[in-house]
Amino acid sequence: MIALVTGANRGLGLETARQLTAAGHTVLVCARSEPAAAEAAASLGERAVPVRLDVTATADIDAAAALIERRFGHLDVLINNAAIHYDTWQRVTGADLTVVREAAETNVLGPWHLTQALLPVLRRGSHQRIVNVSSEAGSLASIGGGTPAYSLSKAALNALTRMFAAELRPEGILVNAVCPGWVATDMGGPGGRPVRDGASGIVWAATLPDDGPTGGFFRDGRPVPW
Repeated sequence: MIALVTGANRGLGLETARQLTAAGHTVLVCARSEPAAAEAAASLGERAVPVRLDVTATADIDAAAALIERRFGHLDVLINNAAIHYDTWQRVTGADLTVVREAAETNVLGPWHLTQALLPVLRRGSHQRIVNVSSEAGSLASIGGGTPAYSLSKAALNALTRMFAAELRPEGILVNAVCPGWVATDMGGPGGRPVRDGASGIVWAATLPDDGPTGGFFRDGRPVPW
């Protein structure tokens, strides 16, 4: 299996890549800078391939698609993990909309553009899976006024998940959103659950059987309210 993980140089992305390579899969380890991607890939061994990929940069997305085409000819799994701006300091009534726009570019439009660009190689893969790493902060069932940039962008990512799942269902490409829970990472801060536990739910969605769910929102393999 060939998998691509965005934001894979640290935290959930790195641990997800670690679990996939440990299971014998080849993983394209993506980061916004070449040194960060190279360092992360080196820590994971020969099954890890470093890729510079800023999901807001069209040139990077095109280059990643060309690399996959040239080196592998197909892609089996896309994990849209990269995200920014867990804006705990903001409230919706006074939010800096520049921060909101930046979050939307990385957390929603980036995965959207990347998925579009990689569909040709995904369609040539087998047991294709797209996993959008989301958050319960984007659940309309429980959303509040805090972290507006992050929450709004994750709610939009959930909607995007549903749309891609509906259109790709006839092709057998499973598309799901995963909430890893509050995880002890640079973004989540101390006190959360171990990173390996959060990543295991992402890996579960990336390795679903062909008759697995699509268009769902899950944490630890169990549905989360939209």
